[in-house]
Amino acid sequence: MLRLIPAPVARRLLPLAHLVRHRWRRWRGAPLRGCAVVIENGAGEILLLRHSYGPEVWALPGGGIGAREAPELAARREMEEELGLRLEGLTLIATAEEVISGSPHTGFLFAATTPDVPRPDRREVIEARFFAPDALPEPLGRITRSRLALWRASQE
Repeated sequence: MLRLIPAPVARRLLPLAHLVRHRWRRWRGAPLRGCAVVIENGAGEILLLRHSYGPEVWALPGGGIGAREAPELAARREMEEELGLRLEGLTLIATAEEVISGSPHTGFLFAATTPDVPRPDRREVIEARFFAPDALPEPLGRITRSRLALWRASQE
């Protein structure tokens, strides 16, 4: 549905939609499920992005999981929709119990590689770039930091 709205209009509407969704989640407190993926390229760099809504931080790519959707399928769908990426070697590395927008959130963290160059949708994602793991940009989001710590622990 979002694809039917021109990108400049969508970028203007998404901050308002994010605020409404944030307040709805806080009021309702219903459990949520989402996924994030640490995506490496052939040079060992990891992909981070910036959204057109929410806090102005660098984050891992990811998104919500539908009611009857498997986390792996959601991860692949989100990467294709928002970044035009095909994932290789998608592996679940952690499941984290978090709080997002005041609601309990189960986050499924995956690791994968891609041969593709990210193509941000320019609606939800305004910038996506690969960075060396020891030279990540600032500011990083709080949840992104905790998820990267889980990814690093899985590398040991």
